Amino acid sequence: MSANDPFARLPEAASFTVTSTTVTDGAAWSPEQYSSGVPGGKDVSPQLSWSGAPEGTKSYAVTVYDPDAPTGSGFWHWAAADIPATVTELPEGAGDDTGSGLPEGAFQLPNDARAARFIGAAPPAGHGPHRYFVVVHALDVASIGVPADATPAVLGFTMAGHILGRAVLTATAETPA
Repeated sequence: MSANDPFARLPEAASFTVTSTTVTDGAAWSPEQYSSGVPGGKDVSPQLSWSGAPEGTKSYAVTVYDPDAPTGSGFWHWAAADIPATVTELPEGAGDDTGSGLPEGAFQLPNDARAARFIGAAPPAGHGPHRYFVVVHALDVASIGVPADATPAVLGFTMAGHILGRAVLTATAETPA
């Protein structure tokens, strides 16, 4: 695991709370949150609930990012945007192929596997533990204005000037050698 901090160069933001019935902060993903390419993996996005977002929040975006992937740029597992400010929970599986668990108006961007859905953990065997930053971003705009086919990196760049707050939960995964 590297010391790479994905927030080190981003603007400061207020913190608020995100919890999950699927994973505990600092704990390992369950098999459902592993990639379907891993034995037992099912590519099921985690259940998320959040509270305490800053005043002025007009929408949310949710991202799942692995900075420890051996790519030089990490790996984006999920990105969903334009979640209305009235929504404070996503059910487990919201990030399926159809985004059926997302609220009206929200959409998923293609992850680094180029699928507009959640893709589970699949750290290379023997690569050591990976961290998965599950982040709810509170934004000062109702719509972030990126096209649905944009990358999560473009979403992040566009959000940088609109983030009021950030709620972070970190999951882990490792595939033995």
